[in-house]
Formats: sequence, C-alpha cells, structure tokens
Amino acid sequence: MVSFLRFLINGISLGSVYAIIALGYTMVYGIAKMLNFAHGDVIMVGAYIAFCAMSYLSLPPLVAVLCAMAVCTVLGIVIEGLAYRPLRQATKLAVLITAIGVSYLLQNTALLIWSSNPKVFPSVFNVGTIRLFEGNLVISSETILTIVANIVIMIALTLFTGKTKMGKAMRAVSEDKGAAELMGINVNRTISVTFAIGSALAAIAGVLLCSAYPTLQPTTGSMPGIKAFTAAVFGGIGSIPGAMIGGLLLGIIEILGKAYISTELGDALVFAVLIIVLLFKPAGLLGKPVREKV
Repeated sequence: MVSFLRFLINGISLGSVYAIIALGYTMVYGIAKMLNFAHGDVIMVGAYIAFCAMSYLSLPPLVAVLCAMAVCTVLGIVIEGLAYRPLRQATKLAVLITAIGVSYLLQNTALLIWSSNPKVFPSVFNVGTIRLFEGNLVISSETILTIVANIVIMIALTLFTGKTKMGKAMRAVSEDKGAAELMGINVNRTISVTFAIGSALAAIAGVLLCSAYPTLQPTTGSMPGIKAFTAAVFGGIGSIPGAMIGGLLLGIIEILGKAYISTELGDALVFAVLIIVLLFKPAGLLGKPVREKV
C-alpha cells in the first residue's frame, strides 16, 4: 500500500510538470491553431537560464525562475514574430516544418553556448520532507512545490481567460480570427501574448523538471515536450482543464507502468493508452468535436 502511494505521488508530481508544459501547447493551438513543436526546447532554454542565474550569478532561486520566465517570454514572442507570423496563411505542413526547424535551431544554439556536457541542476526549493506511515512514505518539498504550482497555474489561467479583457480576446480569436479582427481585436498582439504566456510556463516547467531530475543538457526538453503534447491531445487540445487532467493521467500511467509492468515499456505504455483513447474519443477526454464546412 505504501509503495503504491509513493508511486502515485511521484506520478502526480511528474504529471504536474507535463500538465504545465501541456498548458502552453494547448493555449497556442487553441488560439493560433498551430502546433509549436519548439515548445520543448523553450523548456530547455528556461532551465539553462535558471541554472546560470543560480550557479554563476548566485541569485536566489525565485529570482532565477523570474529571469528564466522573462527570457523565455521574450524568446516566445520573437519565435512567433519571426517564424510563425509570416506563415499565418500558409499550410499546416509549412508551419510544422518551420516548428521543427526552430526546435533544431534552439538545440544547436544551446550546444554552442553550453556544450553537450550534462550539468547538475541545483536544488530550487528544499525545506525538508514530509514523512508518513512511520517514515516509510517520504514526500519531498520539490514534489509538493510541483503539484501546488500546477494547481495555482491552472486556476490563474482559467481566471485569466474567463475574466480579463485579453483573455476574452484570446477566446474570440480562438473562435474566429476574422470576426475578432472586425470587432477591433488586434489578432497579432493576442497571438503574441499567447506565445509569451506559453513560453513563461515552459520556463517554470523546465525549472520544476530539472529540480526533480537534476541532469541538464540541450536535449532535456525534447522527450518531456513530446509527452506533454501527448497529454494535451489526451485531455483535449485547446482545453485548459483537459491539459491538466491529461498531464496528471499521463504521469500516473507512466510511473505505475514502469513500477508494475516494465521500466523499458513505461514510455510505450503511455502512447498505447493515448492511441486507445483517441480510437474511442478522437477529440480527447475534454475536447469538443469540431465540424468543418466543405
């Protein structure tokens, strides 16, 4: 029983990281209708910025995280303006190829700056642990921070998109860009803000990911990025609650699969479950089917 609880808590913690990353994917797709496959590499950039701020500049962890968020926010706006905005009317294949190109550009730039040598990420939030069941169940402070951060971010995004003027503009652009523009909404600015928010979330996710798994290298965000995209599709891409639910379920399935089935097949099990879900519910768990006029 204690072992199961330990695996479950680890799964929720990992799933919380996936959920935060998936929120960036789902916002960009829900509003701009494009898949930003460079999102995983923005995670890596955020982690490196935080690492440099703490290791080389001796800044406090909170300040380092804020620096990472600021750099990734600017990076997201630049990527959208230079790589994606000129392709706003292009085919989805052209946007997809561009996203892959941006991903390789970020990875190789990171290789030039920081080299391929793994770096040990310093602890961000270490104030002790919680011990339950006579010390048999240990919950680290990083695990608690990750879960709490996921809940706070999801609530904040839900309130932002539902209550603020910019959030309502995002929802309008998501429904119909042309109609939103006719109503006076600046579509380009709205999409830029969406990329900025998604990239800031990627920075947070990068720090949380490296806090749990302290090895940092230029490919750090690749696999988590792919799994987070899977989580977004799993929960229903375009849905903020769906991204959270998809991320949590994905993390739990991965950890329990590795613990009780096979360590080698843990990742394969995640994608197998996704395929099964999409066979019966193609729009995802909370996604809504969209009918296209032809």
